[in-house]
Amino acid sequence: MSNIKETVLEINLAHLTHNYKYLKSKLYPNVKILAVVKASGYGSDASIIAKHLEKIGADYFAVAYVSEGIALRESGIKTPILVLHPQPVNFQKLIEYQLEPNLYNIRVLKMFIATAITLHQKEYPIHIKFNTGLNRLGFSENDIDQIIKNLNEAETIKVISLFSHLAASEDVSEKEFTIKQISSFKKITQKMIDKLGYTPILHQSNTSGILNYPKAHFDMVRAGIGLYGYGNDAKYDTKLKPVAGLKSIISQIHSLHIGESLGYNRAFIASELTKTATIPIGHADGIGRQYGNKKGFVTVNNKRAYIIGNVCMDMIMIDITDIDCKEGDEVIIFDINSSAALIAENSGTISYELLTAISPRVKRVVIDDN
Repeated sequence: MSNIKETVLEINLAHLTHNYKYLKSKLYPNVKILAVVKASGYGSDASIIAKHLEKIGADYFAVAYVSEGIALRESGIKTPILVLHPQPVNFQKLIEYQLEPNLYNIRVLKMFIATAITLHQKEYPIHIKFNTGLNRLGFSENDIDQIIKNLNEAETIKVISLFSHLAASEDVSEKEFTIKQISSFKKITQKMIDKLGYTPILHQSNTSGILNYPKAHFDMVRAGIGLYGYGNDAKYDTKLKPVAGLKSIISQIHSLHIGESLGYNRAFIASELTKTATIPIGHADGIGRQYGNKKGFVTVNNKRAYIIGNVCMDMIMIDITDIDCKEGDEVIIFDINSSAALIAENSGTISYELLTAISPRVKRVVIDDN
């Protein structure tokens, strides 16, 4: 009998440990793991995830924004934290909380140096990102001399790592492009090392890079979606265990006669006698409207039940015509047996979007290693 009495997101720390160990098993012993815990730990809870990963040996953390790093520090995290997309307006706070910035163009490099000088810093740790083909953030190879010139003019900062980001490491058809990115990164970093006179940490691989390109592990890898149980490939998904399980209950059951409608804008019209169940979760909780009208589904008593009609702010309605269930029964939106990746794919999106959309108002429940 289920003990679920409301909508909850279960965070399974045993699964997190399993995924961490699996990814670590793919690395040489001296390769560090940077755990990406941005976006509330991919929709779970960044503090809970980071505390557990810190306990089991993660070497670094990464977040997108300074505010995320501050929240981790305030929760007690001591491990180094790389901020992947800091804004200059937050540089003073970043230094105050001992966070480490990714500096990705000359403007932010100069502005960070200026802030570090104002705050009397010496050899403050920074990370330099190079664009090798994703064309999102990062210096180009042509910027190297200007980077070095700025670094040499200030003893306030020190380069801790050089990194880049693979654009399509999960896509077999883009192998040539990925190899070209890796080759470009090697060339750029060697030039930087020669001019710096020392070797910072080098990192380029994301989860799919870890799994598909062992020669691109360098000194550190950045594990994101893999830590949370998804490998961007069916053959790896079976080796990983989803950390988050989103569950709810049936609030009410209705019977619709032929011609009766359901929900806003009468998006569903019954063409036969239809039994429906209303679930207390909606687009304000992260289940977007794209999952409505039989695109998304949930699981009730081991049977798939499609979401019908439009998703409401606080509710979805599902078709339970052929399912033996009652009010109060458990509903699984996704878990280890009903993959978020499958549900997302069915609705034309990806697991990342479904996971990271889960609202803070959904209650988090921790299932620990014991």
